[in-house]
Amino acid sequence: MEHDEMGCQPPPEGPILCVNNCGFFGSAANMNMCSKCYKDLILKQEQAKLAASSIENIVSGSSSGGDQEPIADAANMQTDMVEAKAISPQSINASSSADAGEPKTKEGPNRCNTCKKRVGLTGFKCRCGNLFCGSHRYSDKHNCPFDYRTVARDAIAKANPVIKAEKLDKI
Repeated sequence: MEHDEMGCQPPPEGPILCVNNCGFFGSAANMNMCSKCYKDLILKQEQAKLAASSIENIVSGSSSGGDQEPIADAANMQTDMVEAKAISPQSINASSSADAGEPKTKEGPNRCNTCKKRVGLTGFKCRCGNLFCGSHRYSDKHNCPFDYRTVARDAIAKANPVIKAEKLDKI
């Protein structure tokens, strides 16, 4: 009865589900929406306002004088920056793949270069750049063209530079 006299309503008994039926709980501060749906709603409203203001600027910019154009350009640049920040990474990936024009080809199963056996995740990558199964992973088993001797010789030469002491001590 005290709540009725004061004109306020009692809080609901249990949690409130989001009005968008996304499965999460909403709050009264977010218009009974979950935080994600509320952010999406705010983002859509801002984009609609920006679109309306840009249309007004375009319409008024074509009939207006030269004094207001720099101000309108500055406003358009600021709205473009806000729109660029509002774009999600998923939409960037989707647009970049659509712009490329070439669909990604699905790679076939990983196979051993010697026996053509499927290796899956257990394949061994050789220094020659090929993939091999467990029995052909060693260089002598698949006639590897990689020159291990030269690479080892160069590594030892880099790690141990030649140091020569002078024959006479200078005074």
